[in-house]
Amino acid sequence: MSKRISLILSFLVIASVLLTACGGGAETPAPDQPAVEEKIEIRFWGHQAPAFNEANQAKFDEFMAQNPNVTIKYETFPWDVFIQTIQTSLPAGNTADLILIPGGYTCRYASGGQLLEVPADVMTLAQAEEVFFHAPLGGQTCDGKLYGFPAEYNLEYGGAYVNPALFEAAGVPYPPQWKTWDEVVADAKKMTTVGADGVMTIAGMHYTNSDQLFTYFLAGILEQGGNYFAEDGKHFNFNSPEAVATIQKLMDMAQVDGIVDPIIFNQDSEWVGDSFAQGHNAIGVLGSWYVGDAKLAYPDLVFDYVALPPLMGSEHKFVSVGGWGYVVGKNTKHADIAWKLAAFLGADQDNVLFFNSKSATIPAMKAVAEDPRYLEGAPFANAVLPILDAGAYQGYLTDPDQLAYEIVYPTILDAIQGTLTAQEAADSINEAANAMVDAAE
Repeated sequence: MSKRISLILSFLVIASVLLTACGGGAETPAPDQPAVEEKIEIRFWGHQAPAFNEANQAKFDEFMAQNPNVTIKYETFPWDVFIQTIQTSLPAGNTADLILIPGGYTCRYASGGQLLEVPADVMTLAQAEEVFFHAPLGGQTCDGKLYGFPAEYNLEYGGAYVNPALFEAAGVPYPPQWKTWDEVVADAKKMTTVGADGVMTIAGMHYTNSDQLFTYFLAGILEQGGNYFAEDGKHFNFNSPEAVATIQKLMDMAQVDGIVDPIIFNQDSEWVGDSFAQGHNAIGVLGSWYVGDAKLAYPDLVFDYVALPPLMGSEHKFVSVGGWGYVVGKNTKHADIAWKLAAFLGADQDNVLFFNSKSATIPAMKAVAEDPRYLEGAPFANAVLPILDAGAYQGYLTDPDQLAYEIVYPTILDAIQGTLTAQEAADSINEAANAMVDAAE
């Protein structure tokens, strides 16, 4: 090689190095031209509930404004369709990135490997135990691992909707200051209306709804010092003396005190929420979650939400299905963004405060329950905030929906309607519930 060619090649190599060092390479962006962020779509599934949907959408818009490369596709379904969609899609791995899942469902799918555990750098279980109440957190905790953030405290116990006009018409003191369940029943009797044809037109108290019969059945057992689990922690003890006594109490209110006609007023006929809004019951025993829906569906309805005393004891003792929670599906391609959104919605105090206030739900986060701003937007919750620490997670019930809606509710309703004794109802529930456990093993 000639000396001249060698010098030329050396010059070219040096020039190439200098160009690269100065950013002259075609593949290296200039410092003032950052790489374009990847466009990411996060699918979010929820059920069709106006108050929930409005609250979620407002926060989705805020998150997308802060993260312009992220688009949130919000898909909602009617309740029955939503449950079917979860049951078929999660096991198949064909699901949204993020789901606002009903209480009681998380562990069913976490144990099957369909959900991701919350990363430790997002929140540990120990941190979550400091942040959230025990009952709703229990619904997102499986085998000692955290799988989601509870969005609310599902509370079908401890409060009732009251109609001031019906109290006034019957000459019953308002607002009620009940200390015992007998006092509740006494007022309910005064407000019960039966027509000349013998048909009840106004129930003094409507408690024969599916969620309430299930919730108060479990609470009644606990309030008497009983336990509805058998010694192995899987099977049930639903025909104990405490269980029979609770069923008898629920029967007596209809059959002896006559404050509700369970043929007319039940889950499928005169459902408690709509019945109350139409003035067909004076005291509607229902979860506090209905406040938001009632205000949207019946804007002219005048009502209060008040505290109820314990059903079977002197102290409140109850369990909860947990509550709705934010979980991430295992097949998401954007786990980091999905958890960032989940924490934004479920672990940020201001955002949780917004959701609970807007959706009129009970806070799962302790700090929100103690925040005076919450009661400003949801004054009704003052009725139940004092009892939140008394609640516990209901435990692993094998199939909570089957137990609540196919076994406990219809059987106790049969007893209230007069076709079973309390003992027969308890024995039937116990047999069917344990058969459910055995079939699942």
